[in-house]
Amino acid sequence: MPCSSKACPTPSGTLPVVRLDRRKFLLSSVAGTLALGPGLAMPAISHAATRPQLSHGVQSGDVDARSGMIWARSDRPARLHVQVATTESFKDAVRVASLDARPARDLTVKHLLVDLPPDQTIFYRLRFANLSYTSTKSQPLIGRFRTAPLSHRNVRFVWSGDTAGQGWGINTEDGGMRTYATMATHDPDFFIHSGDTIYADGPIKPEVQLPGGGVWKNIVQEGVGKVAETLDEFRGRWKYNLLDENLLGFNATVPTYFQWDDHDVLDNWSPATDLRQDARYKEKSIEKLVERAARAFHEMTPIVYFPEEPGRIYRRISYGPLLDIFFVDLRSYRGPNGPSLETELTPSSRIIGETQMLWLKRELAASKATWKVIACDMPIGLIVWDDWKERKGVEAVANGDQGKPLGRELEFADLLKFIKGSEIHNVVWLTADVHYTAAHYYSPDKAQFQDFEPFWEFVSGPLHAGTFGPNELDRTFGPDVKFMKAPSREQGVNLPPSAGLQFFGLVDIDGKTEQMTVRLMDRGDAELYKVTLDPKRRA
Repeated sequence: MPCSSKACPTPSGTLPVVRLDRRKFLLSSVAGTLALGPGLAMPAISHAATRPQLSHGVQSGDVDARSGMIWARSDRPARLHVQVATTESFKDAVRVASLDARPARDLTVKHLLVDLPPDQTIFYRLRFANLSYTSTKSQPLIGRFRTAPLSHRNVRFVWSGDTAGQGWGINTEDGGMRTYATMATHDPDFFIHSGDTIYADGPIKPEVQLPGGGVWKNIVQEGVGKVAETLDEFRGRWKYNLLDENLLGFNATVPTYFQWDDHDVLDNWSPATDLRQDARYKEKSIEKLVERAARAFHEMTPIVYFPEEPGRIYRRISYGPLLDIFFVDLRSYRGPNGPSLETELTPSSRIIGETQMLWLKRELAASKATWKVIACDMPIGLIVWDDWKERKGVEAVANGDQGKPLGRELEFADLLKFIKGSEIHNVVWLTADVHYTAAHYYSPDKAQFQDFEPFWEFVSGPLHAGTFGPNELDRTFGPDVKFMKAPSREQGVNLPPSAGLQFFGLVDIDGKTEQMTVRLMDRGDAELYKVTLDPKRRA
């Protein structure tokens, strides 16, 4: 295994305690003495108190054919030493440049490994060294990932969203965040986290009363019992999730491509968010909360860095000739949430934003991959109300008007028309956000706006959060529900993870036929729905 029990962090973020019996302790004490003369001995000098620790495991992400980002965090200022190999024995290990973990970045380090061989399992071994006593080093942790191929081979990946939401934190009596462990059994090439990576606006209490009786018992740590406002509180939500053993093990073996959404800051945030009447928040500036949340997001994830826009999340990752993934960000460039009934595209009516839209069109047109997956943090045709109690305001794309495109739908109509006109084939949308799983087929034959080619949108999640739904459909782009799994009316809403309605998607692309098979799965690994898509060739 890439991470031994002696090397892996425990849920508390520290190394496991080794319990010795008294005889073994005495023998080890004798072995650790220095003889000074007859009857005299002096304990060997120990630097245990100055030895750094890898506090929250290891992570990798944004892997392509030649590079991959790795991540670690120290418990104190320290220097990260990295060895990279193509064998688990590390016989061919190469040492790469060291980097320092400093308090300014909360002791996190991200290291981009480059010039890697394609289609190769890469092993990396990380150790932190004390900055003053450089020979005093942490126990090593080992992770691995597989680089993308340059030729046709089978590709497998998983996606989902929504981690530790609605107060459902880490409950060891229920096995912790079990969906991560289930996904790991499929040995995916990578994982797409579609957003709501943390729930900064959701306090995690020690106990939650379960529907129908019983108690859900959360692991808690300082700061998670309130909404996140300070930079350290946002960082703390990330560190809380990394107390889960399932997630730690998953991170060591599966690279993650991260997106974000509203709960990474607060529920349904947009430029119009007004916190003046929200007693939970002492910080009333949404701009400051977004700035702090974005900084924590980039510090705590192995996402690539763009010097021209350091906080950028939208990007394209090529995973061989069969697959390009386009990660879009519907949160950072949107206009204010509102009725979304504008008849023209303006900064207020946009949700993708002009710059990101130009990038997306350009990258889609340039793609030579068989399949183009658009990883979107929100669904297209599901109505997500900004105020769900009053059923008003638009939080996602659909405005509920059911007629011609208006408001944020204008951007999507323009994009879908462009995809058709540019003869860009085999575009599939993957999303999460709504806390249930579904398969939607969009067809112009059933749509109010018809200038587009049919396409699929698959919804999954939550990973580990409350289950809701289903949402109403908006018919503007003609979605047809081919499958849906959500709580029944009798079950209610905000079901705990222990109810079993936790979902992820599993995608396989066949290296020979180039067919894409999409499965919708639950945390118990039951296959709920399956469809195989044939690629369309250019004329």
